[in-house]
Amino acid sequence: MMVSSIMTVSEILIYLTPVMTGLIGWFTNWVAVKMLFKPKEPVNIGFMRIQGIFPKRQSKLAERIGKMVALELLTTHDIRNKIMEEGNLEAMKLFIEEKIDEYLERTFPSKYPIASVFFGRARRNQIKIDILEEVERIAPDVIERIIEEIEQKFDVEAIITDKVTQLSPEKLEGLIQGILKKEFRFIELSGAVLGFLVGVIQVLFIEIFK
Repeated sequence: MMVSSIMTVSEILIYLTPVMTGLIGWFTNWVAVKMLFKPKEPVNIGFMRIQGIFPKRQSKLAERIGKMVALELLTTHDIRNKIMEEGNLEAMKLFIEEKIDEYLERTFPSKYPIASVFFGRARRNQIKIDILEEVERIAPDVIERIIEEIEQKFDVEAIITDKVTQLSPEKLEGLIQGILKKEFRFIELSGAVLGFLVGVIQVLFIEIFK
């Protein structure tokens, strides 16, 4: 009876192998994901110095993100093209026209009431037309100059790199977790599934070669 009882327990343990290996697989990958972010500060354990991958490599990560954004996502060439789009130029022209109308119809008469007597509506309209024509003529050169100033002073790569570098470990973790939450969960579940399959294979081998 004692042998039979022991054999029964052994068999139960054998058939529980897939569950145990599944849990081990899940736990191993869960720990691996956590170790991407923790410990946030370096910890000395014997001769080993341990720190989460992302906190440890934050400066390098910041440099890579800054370079990628500057080269692929927000180039000065893109800014130039966006500003020079016909719709944007037209909107700029309408804005300037509104400001000219506001000045000629309200500001000028109130500031120079006597002079405004000699400027009838027809004359004011002609002044507006002349100004708009001049604005349209010089606009490309002005925009080009502005873009050149942006290229010289607005360093996208440096700004992004600095911002990411200054993120606290908590904010960095929250940012990455927010982007890769599903992927991290998939990694954890993959560990459980693969561990379970390894356990099933072990049980099959035990049964075959019993």
